[in-house]
Parts: sequence; structure tokens; C-alpha cells
Amino acid sequence: MSSTNYVPFSEPGYIAGLPSPYYQETHLRWQKACRAFVDTHLLEKGLEWDTAETVPTHVFEDFAKANMLLPTLPAPLPVEWCKKLGIHDILGAVKVEEWDYIHTMIYADEMARTGLAGPSGSLTTGMAFGVPPIIKYGSKSLQERFLPDLLTGRKRTCIAITEPEAGSDVANITTTAKKTPDGKHYIVNGTKKWITNGIWSDYSSMAVRTGGPGPGGLSMLVVPLKGNPGVNMRRLKVGGQVSAGTTFIELDDVKVPVENLIGEEGMGMKYIMTNFNHERLTIAIGATRQARVALGAAMEYVMKREAFGKPLIDQPVVRHRLAKAGALLESQWAWVEQFVYQMTKLPKATADIELGGLTAMVKAQSGIVLNECAQTAQLLFGGNGYTKSGQGELVERIYREVPGIRIPGGSEDVMLDLGVRQLVKNFKNKTKALERPQGSSKL
Repeated sequence: MSSTNYVPFSEPGYIAGLPSPYYQETHLRWQKACRAFVDTHLLEKGLEWDTAETVPTHVFEDFAKANMLLPTLPAPLPVEWCKKLGIHDILGAVKVEEWDYIHTMIYADEMARTGLAGPSGSLTTGMAFGVPPIIKYGSKSLQERFLPDLLTGRKRTCIAITEPEAGSDVANITTTAKKTPDGKHYIVNGTKKWITNGIWSDYSSMAVRTGGPGPGGLSMLVVPLKGNPGVNMRRLKVGGQVSAGTTFIELDDVKVPVENLIGEEGMGMKYIMTNFNHERLTIAIGATRQARVALGAAMEYVMKREAFGKPLIDQPVVRHRLAKAGALLESQWAWVEQFVYQMTKLPKATADIELGGLTAMVKAQSGIVLNECAQTAQLLFGGNGYTKSGQGELVERIYREVPGIRIPGGSEDVMLDLGVRQLVKNFKNKTKALERPQGSSKL
């Protein structure tokens, strides 16, 4: 690939023309096609739509018609279902059976080039996290009832786990689903909060309590939302990701057919946790691109902005700030690339075990890096970076988005702790066979 004169830190090395072992011709072809589509259908007006706090309905429809919502699903794509629905490739660039996690990474990176999580999140979050439990664990009949409409974008869904009193502490959710005496329906009661895309969703893959306390009492149901009796939804005003449709959902005696159960009763915690891995990884990829947008904008600004008789870039303190943030950014992207490459080489079951804890850590680290890069950019933009209009408007907005990466999808401190606990658990399981019998001599 020929080198292009990009602003420093504004693009990953492989796009800027540097060699990489990860990207094959199919990935490079996909990146070009994906970028062209996103430029036309999202990037051009992303900031404008986010300012209005809603992305127009036609944008979702445009993405759905082009099958450009499917790339947000975990790799590999559901090939059998895609072909059954007449979907054989994405943008003519990649056959659905060739799709791997590097293609997914490129998609998540390109979709975040607005610098904001809201515009892309308004389109993809429901598909990314609400559909996979049905694909992975749903019965054949459940899939046949819901997947044709969901995969083509004729209907929308979301993932509904978090509650007012249970966020990262998933095992203690309180929304109940109790069977009717005839055993034909669940009656769902409770509340869900901070549900992205909820306000537009026809359905939700919802975590509910079908049994006793703790993780063993959790299950997952496909719960009808929009227009369904007993469901009340309202948008929440949040500090960032304002166009993604964050929603508060009240469920009052909502009647759901037992056939809407995803998988088996009592297995909800397992389904939720494996789904989290994809969620956290895609958050990490998008956040790293947001950091890149902020730092790239800062680089461009300090090379043209003059103070004290010379460009800001000639000030050592400015270069020092950029260097510290840039080193964190490129280190984070290198980790993301390595991580995703490992996912393409490991069987799914092995990846869930070996990379589960690391997924939590890479997600947490992405928020830390975004915070550093966004803060650096805002400081270097000065007053312009603190103003909600003008040349620093995007940087000001990105900095407001930082908590939306550090809190949702598993809050930062919980993620860091989870990561280490999972690594220790894996280590103990692997070394158990090497432990000496109790009472034997010890080193």
C-alpha cells in the first residue's frame, strides 16, 4: 500500500501505508468499501445529527438495505441465515462466509470516525448485542420467528439487562418472569434503565429472573416492546452518546409467550456473560478510534495555531503532551489488533475462556486512553475546546463522551478487577494438575 500524508495519530498504521501482518487483501478491500459508505451515509452529518440528539430514521433504513448493520454482529456471521435471506456479501467487497473478526474490527473502527459513539450506536447497538443471543442460543423455531426481520432491519431490537439497582452486578437483577398457571406465558414485571436503542425497538433480548436469587435464577426472553400492552418507555437525557436512544423501560404485567425463551431457563447468566465479550471488544475498538479522532484534531490544530509568535507545535510542553497521549493511543491500538487477531485463530470456546478476562481489561483500558487523548485535545484547543460550537466543537463533545465508555458495558473498576480474577482462575485451573497432594513436602 502506498503511503499517504495523514496528520500524525489520525489513522492506524496499516491505513497510513505501514506494513502489518494482520491485514490480507480481503481486509484492505473491505476497509475501502466500508469507508466510502460510512463517509456518504454517516460521517457527513454525524455531528449535526448528534447535536439534534436523533439520527433520522432513513439512515437506519439505508444501512439496513445495504446489509451494513450485519457487520456489527460477532464473527463469523450467521452464514446459513444470511444466504437464506439472499445476502451473499457485504457491499460486494466480502463474501459472508469469508467474514472474520478483523473485518468486524475494521467496521467498528470506521463507524466511529465521527468521533462520537451516538450516531453509530443509534444504528448498530440493537443488532450488535440484541440479536446474538437468539443466533447462539435460540431454538430453531425462535430463530425462524425473529431473525428474518431482525437481520434485514425490518424490525429493531435491543439488549436489556441493566436496571436502576443492578448495573455491573448482573446476578442481582430483579425483573421477574413468572409463568401463568396454564404454563403458556411468562408475566414480566420490573424496570430496565440505560437501554441503548430501546425507544425504537420492537423487541428486546431481556435478562429476567425466572428462578431464585443469584445467577442461577436468571434467564433470557425475547420481550415485545413498542406498542405492547404493559410496556412504557421514555428516553433518558444522558451526558454523552445523546443520539443513541438511551431508554428507561417499565414492564407492568407484560405477557410473553413461553416460546420466547432464549435457550434454557436458568442459563441466562452464561448467555449474558458470553455476549458481553463481543460488546466490550467493540466498545474498545470504537473508543480507540474516538481517541484517535480527538488526538488527530489536536495535532492538526497545534500545527496551525500560533501563540507567543510561533505555532503551538514549536512549544516543547505541547509536544510532550502529544507524545504521552500518542504513545498510549498507539499502544492501545496495537493491543486491539493483536487481540482481534487472536480471536481469528482460537476456537470460540477457547477464546471465551482465554480472552474473556482480557476483553474486560482492553475495554477498561480503552476508556482510560480515550480520557487521556480527549483531555489532551481539549487542553491544546484551549477555549475553543471548551466551546460547544466552532472549530473545537467536536473535541468538546468527545470529552463529554468519555464517561459513556468508562461506565456502560461494565464499569472500569469492575472490568479491571474481573480481568485479573479471570486470569488467576485460568492459571489455577491449568496448574491444578501440578499441585502436590495435601500433606506432601512443599518447596
